Amino acid sequence: MNLGAPATRTQKSTVAIVDDDPSVRKAISNLCESEGFDVVAFSSTAEFLRWSIPETPVCMVLDVRMPGENGLDFQVELAKSHAEIPIVFVTAHGDIPMSVRAMKAGAIEFLTKPFRDQDLLDAINGGLAKSRMRRNALEMNAELEARYQSLSNREREVMDLITKGQLTKQIAATLNLSEITVKVCRRQIMTKMQANSMLDLGRMSEKLERMRSGPAELR
Repeated sequence: MNLGAPATRTQKSTVAIVDDDPSVRKAISNLCESEGFDVVAFSSTAEFLRWSIPETPVCMVLDVRMPGENGLDFQVELAKSHAEIPIVFVTAHGDIPMSVRAMKAGAIEFLTKPFRDQDLLDAINGGLAKSRMRRNALEMNAELEARYQSLSNREREVMDLITKGQLTKQIAATLNLSEITVKVCRRQIMTKMQANSMLDLGRMSEKLERMRSGPAELR
């Protein structure tokens, strides 16, 4: 499949810290800034929700227990809103059931305070790597969709039959077209979709089908 990775570019990574303790926010902010990350800090999940998430890799460091709030419940809320932000949980009051729940719901790590700086940085880097991969996948999917949208309705019909294994003569009969017209459409499809072969085109078609069936880590 001739999609490749998006063009390499410097991507600033952001760490979003959500913790009601000012001293914890400050300590984690200083640590992350020393590693070159952009940092935003919030005292509550409500503050976080007012933030405009940037179009760059993001990882959240989230306290489990805050006044009137539960970080684990917020994790579920974010997932329901399709805000796919990797989360590193930190807590002074963790237990095994709590950590199991967080990890099953997709958390990157569950750290108990006090934790080693390196453990937190390792978890954050893991979250940012996941965020980066997801954003790259989104870009690649958007590019593939744009190629498909550039096809005419007729070309889409022909592509559908090609990827179902029909030969030129069969496609011509199915769509009531001349074989020459089908061949012209085929060339146009290969050019617009930037497909190197029929196998390549088939993979693109399968990818488009998966994209339309839902996220599931972008299929």
